[in-house]
Amino acid sequence: MTNPTGRRVTANISLTLDGRYNGPGGPGDLGAIVPYATTEVARDHLTRIWEGATTALLGRLNAEGFLGFWPTVAEDENADPRDRGYAKWLVDTEKVVLSTTLTEAPWERTRLVNGPAADVVTDLKTTGEGDILVNSSASIIKALLSADLLDRLYLMITPEIAGGGQRLFDDGLPASKWTLTHQETGELGEIAMVYDRVR
Repeated sequence: MTNPTGRRVTANISLTLDGRYNGPGGPGDLGAIVPYATTEVARDHLTRIWEGATTALLGRLNAEGFLGFWPTVAEDENADPRDRGYAKWLVDTEKVVLSTTLTEAPWERTRLVNGPAADVVTDLKTTGEGDILVNSSASIIKALLSADLLDRLYLMITPEIAGGGQRLFDDGLPASKWTLTHQETGELGEIAMVYDRVR
């Protein structure tokens, strides 16, 4: 597959030790994730994920959830500068939201797309420059892993076993090899890692 623009597709997500992005209580059960989101390592990791990105690719749930939180952080002069940097980037950058139900874009600089994630990403890679960041939208990350379209994974591993909930790495994914390009461990035992796809 040709990639004339050289754009990378990156994804960011936090997982428990047992590989889950939420707990047994469903999508809102983030008790094993949230306590680690504001550590020094997590905040430095947050800066790392968006620095080279020019497009944010989001699912509907994340787009709506982020809209209720990040714009206020962007305006908050007392917020941690790393949180604020990410928030400003998210507000100002191009956003593509995958949704089958939304009829109007929930943000400025946002366009809605109703289509398979793999097709959308393949199309995005043909124009523009900078990384395309899939930001914590597990359904999109899963689809791109299945299509082998991810070039970089930003993973945050929390030192908890959720014991239930949704897993990111489902059986049946195509085999792939990755190189660890960054690793940092925080005081609470959380680990930030960056893996690049070996092609």
